[in-house]
Amino acid sequence: MGDSSTQMLMRRNTVLEALRGSRRQVIQLWVQEDLGMNQIGAILSAARERGVRVSKVSKQKLSNKAQDGSHQGVLLEVGPYVYSEVDEMLNLATQRDEQPFLLLLDLLHGPQNIGSLLRTAEICGVHGVIMQDRRAPEITPAVVQFSSGAAEHLLIAQVTNLSATMGYVQDTGVWVAGLDLNDDARPFGTVDLDLPIALVVGHEGSGLRRLVRDRCDFLVQLPMRGHTESLNAAVAGSILLYAAWQARDFIGAHTAATNR
Repeated sequence: MGDSSTQMLMRRNTVLEALRGSRRQVIQLWVQEDLGMNQIGAILSAARERGVRVSKVSKQKLSNKAQDGSHQGVLLEVGPYVYSEVDEMLNLATQRDEQPFLLLLDLLHGPQNIGSLLRTAEICGVHGVIMQDRRAPEITPAVVQFSSGAAEHLLIAQVTNLSATMGYVQDTGVWVAGLDLNDDARPFGTVDLDLPIALVVGHEGSGLRRLVRDRCDFLVQLPMRGHTESLNAAVAGSILLYAAWQARDFIGAHTAATNR
């Protein structure tokens, strides 16, 4: 499986986006020997552009190397995930001449939840994602896979104290909005999200921690009319991300699409 400092990424979308991205070192690509160009042509082309060594192996050998049979015929060895700094995200917003647009995760758990939310964040053009490094998961191959490789294109920071980091971005003029079900949360449709903004999504079960909630400039809740008490955190966060993007009239939509 490579040395202890490397990771293995599998499945075609994940591998392709990792090759297209520039977040980390790419070491070697293994592909199933009986796959045709119509199945992995884009992956091989991206590997050539990056100068990545390609090895063709049998499906059984690939499964053994991946220790998983759901590899879809591709396996990519990469270096450790490279985390960013909050200032990089703010600088990226300046470079794009856009209002800062950040996503903060308050101890959100589960690779599928995190990966799904990262995928939406990248699609909506956020400038960065901030996670607390204590008691929070890292960007593992499973998270990258559930994000369909979107994590490879994002600036993601790990911070020691999320509440203090919220204060730091507030001092730069960014408003912090927390997704919450408290009675004092504003109804979703009444909030102007066309702001320099950081959206905070909390733990699936317990929501935002008290210190994080108290640090928010305002709280937002999504309306519900069915019998279910709450939405999945990744779904709720994705709705809020799209609402913030829509409030900016989907700025950058054409540019982002043509740069893919």
